[in-house]
Amino acid sequence: MAFTMHSHSGQFCPGHAKDKLEDIIKHAIAIGYKTMGLTEHMPRTKLCDLYPEELTPSPEASLAVLAPRHEAYLAEAVRLQAKYADQIHILIGFEGEWLRPAYALLVAELSAPPCIDYFLGSVHHAGGVPIDFDRAMYAQAREACGGTEEKMYGRYYDEQFQMLDALKPRVVGHFDLIRLMSEDPGRELRGWGEGRVWEKVLRNLAVVKGYGGWLECNTSALRKGLEEPYPGGAIAEEWIKMGGRFTFSDDSHGIAQVATNYERGLDYLESLGVKEVWTLERATHPGTKGGVKSELIEKSVSIAEFRGSLRLDKTE
Repeated sequence: MAFTMHSHSGQFCPGHAKDKLEDIIKHAIAIGYKTMGLTEHMPRTKLCDLYPEELTPSPEASLAVLAPRHEAYLAEAVRLQAKYADQIHILIGFEGEWLRPAYALLVAELSAPPCIDYFLGSVHHAGGVPIDFDRAMYAQAREACGGTEEKMYGRYYDEQFQMLDALKPRVVGHFDLIRLMSEDPGRELRGWGEGRVWEKVLRNLAVVKGYGGWLECNTSALRKGLEEPYPGGAIAEEWIKMGGRFTFSDDSHGIAQVATNYERGLDYLESLGVKEVWTLERATHPGTKGGVKSELIEKSVSIAEFRGSLRLDKTE
């Protein structure tokens, strides 16, 4: 039973994604997905939060369209959930951002509508600067955090801790995204900087385990050139020791990225001794009853079953 818990479309993430949401869903069905979590980016609230691609032709116009676009996304997601209910189990969510603590209230407000099943808890910034947009902005973030990668990693995991503590997301997005543009993405964190960064990693993992959250095994790291998915091996091993659960995601930004590197991602989990991944099932599907959120049932999927439903020849 193949699935993703993290996906985007060019329709509602026009800056760096492609394709209409419905076309992406139809492709996911064709290659064997049985569940698909829709998680478009949440709207941001200040001009300083915009990415460079959003500054033209008008930053003000770009900011003004974000909230209406999110509402349009929810309406379309509800429509598609009903239209394809007999072919795929669609979960409706969004990817939460954590630029500053004030975002906690915004995420809570955005997660309130009955149609929302869950949200991803993600951190894409350190010191208020994007860490995964390009190397120039990564360097700016490093300077904003004190000028070294050690300080930047520490700041990232401190901000992630704030997010986890405030929001307690069911799914934590790309736990170690900070390594994407690092000088040494495969760096051994244990012992680095007298172990201070590693201590923060362990602290954050313990928080997620404590409230019952999941880490996603996110294969987008592989298509971006890293040797391991998010989270990398050392962190994944610690999560496994804690008894933590993994979900699985392609973090696709268009048809071409649906299920990208899924075989490698599954191989990776199996190499760590993982035999199952987890997803959610709505008790009420499609839609809601009486304006009340659907109950969510946690569902285990064996890696063998996951593989068995994939038809990756359809991606060619």
